[in-house]
Amino acid sequence: MTSLASARRLYLAIWFPFLAADRLKRTMRQSPEALPDETPLVFVEKQKGAMRIIACSPCAVRSGLTVGMGLADARAQLPHIGIFDIDRVSDAAWLECMADGCDRYTPMVTLDGIDGLILDISGCAHLFGGEEGLRNDLTGRLRKLGMHVQTALAATPDAAHAQARYGRGHIGALPVEALELASGDIVALRRAGLNRIGDLTARPTTPIATRFGEDATERLARVAGGRDTRISPRRPEPALVIEHNFAEPITHVEAVLSTLERLAFKAAQTMQDARRGGRRFEARLFRADGVVRSLRIETSLPTRDIPLLMRLFRERIETLHDPIDPGFGFDLVRFAVPLLEPLDSLQLPLVGGAVEQDEIARLVDRLSTRLGKGRVRRFAHCDNHIPEQAMLAFPAIDPRPVAAWPPPDAGEPPRRPLHLFDPPQRIRVIAGLPEGPPHQFHWRRTLHEVARAEGPERIAALWWRRADNEGLGRDYYRVEDVHGRRFWLFRHGIPRRDCPNPGWYLHGLFA
Repeated sequence: MTSLASARRLYLAIWFPFLAADRLKRTMRQSPEALPDETPLVFVEKQKGAMRIIACSPCAVRSGLTVGMGLADARAQLPHIGIFDIDRVSDAAWLECMADGCDRYTPMVTLDGIDGLILDISGCAHLFGGEEGLRNDLTGRLRKLGMHVQTALAATPDAAHAQARYGRGHIGALPVEALELASGDIVALRRAGLNRIGDLTARPTTPIATRFGEDATERLARVAGGRDTRISPRRPEPALVIEHNFAEPITHVEAVLSTLERLAFKAAQTMQDARRGGRRFEARLFRADGVVRSLRIETSLPTRDIPLLMRLFRERIETLHDPIDPGFGFDLVRFAVPLLEPLDSLQLPLVGGAVEQDEIARLVDRLSTRLGKGRVRRFAHCDNHIPEQAMLAFPAIDPRPVAAWPPPDAGEPPRRPLHLFDPPQRIRVIAGLPEGPPHQFHWRRTLHEVARAEGPERIAALWWRRADNEGLGRDYYRVEDVHGRRFWLFRHGIPRRDCPNPGWYLHGLFA
């Protein structure tokens, strides 16, 4: 362990050899039809026309069942087994939950395949009593969740991965399967008498690369040669993090909110010194049994207003479909600000002594928090000349400049209507000439006599997005009927060019 402590980086690999079975047993723990612990469980999937075992429970492994075995053979060997379809989505979600729990030790957490995690604990181990103290605390929490777990510490992520899955002894004593090469290469290595990683490291790499390819030497360098490839964490590290550990877990949500408010005040002081404000805020509540609850809020403008933030957090808690369950209590509360933006100090008004902020922004923040980010939307101009595609609806809480159509000249009517029909409504038009403006049109069983017309404004189709590089253009007219009502019409297609009988549509109404 001395060599690991002196290494430049230190990684902890976690492997869950019975992830599917452990997840299912935890789900069925409170179910009346829960299976006894001694029942062998297998998880199957159809492969090449036959049902095969994808995962097993520890009891099934002790009974002689293995991954890859056909279901018919397994039933012949053990008639009374529990059979379930493999649920990769639920297994992946449960692995993500355990990764969230590991965030209490380090922000550098990444998924290792479909059944493992890797943590970069460089510089973090001393906070938990050293490397072994951190590992023991982590494995203890995972086992309280009912998980079977194997762990390993190493100076590179690949070495930690290999030791966790193939034995925690010396790297050189690991079998060549730890390189995780193709099955044919593994057979060839064993036929050549190369059974251990140490047998390969004792030989020149050139013959190995010539026989098995560069991938074999690359894997060997990562596992045994100390080549550190680093890991990419699941989520970027927040710009600002403040947390509080409890000597005894707390079980009241109000106590959690009180702690969260104190952490927010400390974060606000730091942001004020840096002349920054936050737009995204996250509270993470770590339960003593390893379960993590996350609360996220956003604001439309950068802020460090603590009463506003706490009101939004309370709104978020009130709208949760799954209420916060303290369980055995929360022993760690973390307040994070993932996104910081410039925010100068605000001058207090002479009357009232409170900072006045944009009331519209406050309303957007509250509605978005209570109803959902995607339910409160606004429009922004898009770089598209097709009228119905020129505006994009996006969450109102997101910062995006809202552009509008160019304003009309003084005394001129607006060029675009306030109301657009989606899709445009078909009308019947009488025009003096095939390419001329309409004289009258029928819309909704009403005949409209055109008193004035302006146009055409020709808008070409998006021909470059079509496989045939074609598309019908539109000739738009702004018309006014004899009663003063104004409409936006277009002729779909140019007569005698690309459409012998173009159709007419009503696309919008002016105020």
